[in-house]
Amino acid sequence: MPRILGFLVLTLTLSSCGIRSIPMSLNKVEADWAEVLNQYKRRTDLIPNLVETVKGYAGHEKETLQAVIEARAKATSTNLSVDKLTSQNMQQFEQAQGQLTSALSRLMVVVEKYPDLKASENFRGLQSQLEGTENRIAIARRRYIEAVREFNNLVSVFPTNLTNSLFFKHEKKPQFSIAPAETVAPKVKF
Repeated sequence: MPRILGFLVLTLTLSSCGIRSIPMSLNKVEADWAEVLNQYKRRTDLIPNLVETVKGYAGHEKETLQAVIEARAKATSTNLSVDKLTSQNMQQFEQAQGQLTSALSRLMVVVEKYPDLKASENFRGLQSQLEGTENRIAIARRRYIEAVREFNNLVSVFPTNLTNSLFFKHEKKPQFSIAPAETVAPKVKF
């Protein structure tokens, strides 16, 4: 009887110290990271249609269109699986996505010069899908940030950090950060 009671106490102690919660939290980080990547992929899938639509109206804006195409290519070539999430890899991923966001912003400025393009039903539909996707990306990133916060707390805060150091040896996961260029407000001129 004392052995069974001791086993139950040990099981309850270990489970309350992260034996289950650390792997479950890691699973959530992985799932939320997959959703971030899914939303970025949705955005990159929309871009060729957007570029082709703009090309029809603004063919001589080749430099801007080429910048979007190149940024998309770089963003899609920067694949980052959850097991490779380091601060340096995350920074490279964010940089590629930031360049794509910047190129898309420049494309939208070009669009302002073409009233017929802005009135095009096809373009409006694509623009609406892109705006919706940007919102989905923001939501997916926020969920990932929260999942990483919970995971990082489990692997670094007492008592679950002891369980982590004994059984798992997980390191903290990196968070999204804001690139210095993103902290500067855009200048609007009329």
